[in-house]
Amino acid sequence: MRTSEQVTFGGSGLDRADELRSDEGLLQAAMTEGRARSIVLWRGKPLLRAETLDELVILAPDHPVLTRYKVPPILLGRDESGDLILAHDISAWVPPGLEPDQLDSFLDASEQVHPDLPEESAFAELRRVMTRLSPRDAELAATAKAVFGWHLTHRFCARCGKESRMIRAGWQRACDHCGGQHFPRTDPVVIMLITRGNSVLMGRSPGWPEGMYSLLAGFIEPGETIEAAVRREVWEEAGIKVGRVSYLASQPWPFPASLMFGCRGEALSEDITIDPHEIEDALWMSREEILSAFAGEHPFLMPARKGAIAHFLLENWLADCLD
Repeated sequence: MRTSEQVTFGGSGLDRADELRSDEGLLQAAMTEGRARSIVLWRGKPLLRAETLDELVILAPDHPVLTRYKVPPILLGRDESGDLILAHDISAWVPPGLEPDQLDSFLDASEQVHPDLPEESAFAELRRVMTRLSPRDAELAATAKAVFGWHLTHRFCARCGKESRMIRAGWQRACDHCGGQHFPRTDPVVIMLITRGNSVLMGRSPGWPEGMYSLLAGFIEPGETIEAAVRREVWEEAGIKVGRVSYLASQPWPFPASLMFGCRGEALSEDITIDPHEIEDALWMSREEILSAFAGEHPFLMPARKGAIAHFLLENWLADCLD
């Protein structure tokens, strides 16, 4: 697919500087000598320019707020000038009047302003702003969110249960009790554009906003190919048999830690039988109906979320440029 790397969170060409992750002396020297800069996250939300929410705020690693919370930074990579790009997490901060139920929700429009961070900056939900960010800022924010999220849920060794510690600039955890070594995980997911003639198969999950449908998706199981996962998931969720499957594009999706494999599949049947334990509804939609939804003119159908690979695949299907 010619435009595959134009998907959100992909294609910025970030130099991840893997060879520097174990060199603690070099990392410390870069921070001390002003050859490093940092982005900031709070509970998965990046710090952005508040007025437009379209640019990451960059701070010096020794900013008083970053040193106050004492969470080791993650090395995200190296920019074109050779300076290091770090990520700091200040999730321990509790804003006044915080409403935790709103955080990480499907439509979290809340913003948090830290009194000691630069004026005109705010933390905002990444899914809300992802299409406004440059490819580089989007990749940095997604990477930081995914890695910090992994540390939060993997504090304890999976072999012996003892608490492990962060090493290699955030890209590994080590257990001093049993010697176990643990690395950030990514969950592979297939998301599929299933077509039959002029129509595409769309589904919705419980709890989604009214009228919102998207492409079917599901986790790849151990010992399973991408193609087999596409066929199994579509059959389980909608009772549709799928024939030929082809890969189109991929997207890192740090909500919390997935890699989406966008595929195209040809349906061999059209009668839908949903599994209510999997999805709430599924239906066939014509190109004209999807175009109407994209234009905001469909009587009930909302388009897939902009920035998500489902929207990207549907957009390219409508433009007839999947090959």
